[in-house]
Amino acid sequence: MRDTTLPATAGVGFKPDHFAAILETGFDGFLEVHAENYMGAGGPPHAMLGRLREDHALSIHGVGLSIGGAGPLSRDHLARLRTLCERYEPESFSEHLAWSTHDGVFLNDLLPLPYTGETLARVVDHVDETQAALGRRMLLENPATYVTFAESEIPETEFLSEIARLTGCGLLLDVNNVFVSATNHGFSAEAYLAEFPLEFVGEIHLGGHDAQTDDAGAALLIDAHGAPVAHPVWTLYERVLARTGPIASLIEWDNDVPEWPTLAAEAERADVLIAAARRRAA
Repeated sequence: MRDTTLPATAGVGFKPDHFAAILETGFDGFLEVHAENYMGAGGPPHAMLGRLREDHALSIHGVGLSIGGAGPLSRDHLARLRTLCERYEPESFSEHLAWSTHDGVFLNDLLPLPYTGETLARVVDHVDETQAALGRRMLLENPATYVTFAESEIPETEFLSEIARLTGCGLLLDVNNVFVSATNHGFSAEAYLAEFPLEFVGEIHLGGHDAQTDDAGAALLIDAHGAPVAHPVWTLYERVLARTGPIASLIEWDNDVPEWPTLAAEAERADVLIAAARRRAA
């Protein structure tokens, strides 16, 4: 099984609106794209990505595989993922600990799972199937959640650790997701990260969230990817780097996408913290 690694630098989620600016101004980091946007055979998306791949490390991030779904994985979707990975040979492929399909219907959302032994066995089987189909090690991302399940019997950090241990996959730590879930459910983000199996982490995600309130007036955060990274998320990220050392870190900004200089500045801020972690590790 192929095991490739992203460079320990800051990356950004590529948006076609930024193509010309990246070529003109240059960018030293890696790029990440959503797999489902590149499952066609050709056209402008592939022309742009093919050109950028000449100069940049690449992460392919899936959003539609439904790793946690109760039904079988789509063989057609897996085949398309394999074709995409063979075309670009990315340094990383990742997906979400979530489900998004039911009876052949795609629900266009990343939905949470109950953390039980039965769910664990199913996710392990699906991760094994995905890695075998792609011929490469994948990363699995921790979710942002808005509800929990009464039947959950395994802490999320332990659940993720067991998946990684049993399948050999890596983990993608989304620090914003941790902060969102901690705020929504009233637990400590710091305590969660203290229990997170950082030894399996191959990439970090950082993104903005939307602050709302629920019907009872309590704080409700939405993982919206439409704003700068919030200050408390930067603080958590810096604490993680103090434990992991330098690690590939992506700025996600998928909605209300800003001009390139704004996104590049977010990546530069992450790079400053990565460089500090590198100096500490030297």
